[in-house]
Amino acid sequence: MRIHVLGICGTFMGGLALLAREAGHEVSGSDANVYPPMSDQLREAGIDVREGYDPRHLDPEPDCVVIGNALSRGNPAVEHVLDRGLSYTSGPQWLAEHLLSGRWVLGVAGTHGKTTTSAMLAWILEDAGLAPGFLIGGVPLDFGVSARAGQAPFFVVEADEYDTAFFDKRSKFVHYRPRTVILNNLEYDHADIFPDLASIQRQFHHLVRTVPGSGLLVAPEADGHLDAVLAMGCWTPVERIAVEPGAAGWTAHDVEPGEGAFTVCCDGEEMGRVSWTQSGRHNVANALAALAAARHAGVPPAIGIEALGRFRGVKRRLELRGTVGGVAVYDDFAHHPTAIETTLAGLRGRVGTARIVAVLEPRSNTMRLGHHADTLAPALSGADRTMLFRPPDLDWDLDAAVAALGTRCSVHDTLDGLVAAICAWVRSGDHVVIMSNGGFGGIHGRLLDALHRPPGAG
Repeated sequence: MRIHVLGICGTFMGGLALLAREAGHEVSGSDANVYPPMSDQLREAGIDVREGYDPRHLDPEPDCVVIGNALSRGNPAVEHVLDRGLSYTSGPQWLAEHLLSGRWVLGVAGTHGKTTTSAMLAWILEDAGLAPGFLIGGVPLDFGVSARAGQAPFFVVEADEYDTAFFDKRSKFVHYRPRTVILNNLEYDHADIFPDLASIQRQFHHLVRTVPGSGLLVAPEADGHLDAVLAMGCWTPVERIAVEPGAAGWTAHDVEPGEGAFTVCCDGEEMGRVSWTQSGRHNVANALAALAAARHAGVPPAIGIEALGRFRGVKRRLELRGTVGGVAVYDDFAHHPTAIETTLAGLRGRVGTARIVAVLEPRSNTMRLGHHADTLAPALSGADRTMLFRPPDLDWDLDAAVAALGTRCSVHDTLDGLVAAICAWVRSGDHVVIMSNGGFGGIHGRLLDALHRPPGAG
């Protein structure tokens, strides 16, 4: 089958393209923004990736066009598909029909931590010899790709609540019919499609409705928003997780400063001790959830705990991109105030009193609409210095939103000016965390190159 993927460089659609190619289909695709790491993965897999949505990219006509949720009516490629009567579908529907049927699907849902928790879970299953398939919204360092078909029966999928396509406004995750589900957390997000928290909770309950009674839900001990979802009706056993000791279910004890090690308990029984390279209390919670889900798939906790000790993390999740002159530069996907705060807290636990520089691009749809403006400054307060990039079409007052940070914060209108300001401020021993859910104009490489150049060099 010849498949063309519209929106192919998105993490989900790119992963789907890789799966289709692995299944033997001829795959091509197009996107408005082509950038690594997804573009590199696709080209390495022999997938033809084209810039823009020119209808000529669909000539000769494919057997099926898979349309990403970022595209809407009025897009020239979409209009061409409809005018020509080409066969089309959504990414989640294609995945469900062609790869998930008959598989034991383990879905990871929630506002934060989906990618890292999915990677942890897939790695635990892999380390246990189960060779799972997976589709993850990032690139796990242990696998080097964001998706693979794997061997039956297990398939780990990052279960996103974002809508499916312009012609299917249900959340993506309702297509997957999982047997095991992790519900990490729930906050208001995706303001471009959800008017309020209640509308997101309704979609999460649609997911809960698809999980069989013989399945498993894994949820935090104290998340009122998720508790309200489960109160709408739940027909599946629920196992709880809590970083704080004393609660029932999966808990963490004797957590070292920086979260480099912690003891795992389940219903009061000690399961073993995780010693790893990850940081942050949020990752401890992610690990507990992954262990619970893996046990449901048949992996004993002791084996899962050993696997986590070898877990290397995910690209763009506090990924160290390089160190120049003693200045460490990280890439992180954080784009929501809660994610920003937990990322900085995790790094603080690791580096102690060393200086942290937070560099942020407010790029997500919710952030660009200004819905998190009031919580942005508190989320960034864990950094010693904050530098923000102001996109040219931002229609709310970024300076006012971060005014509470005072002289510890500056706002910049150009990437060149931002890079120059970072170079002028940092010194050996500093840690620079660059946060965006996009390519951020390649600022990571530009900054590392600038740090290599001596002051005053052209």
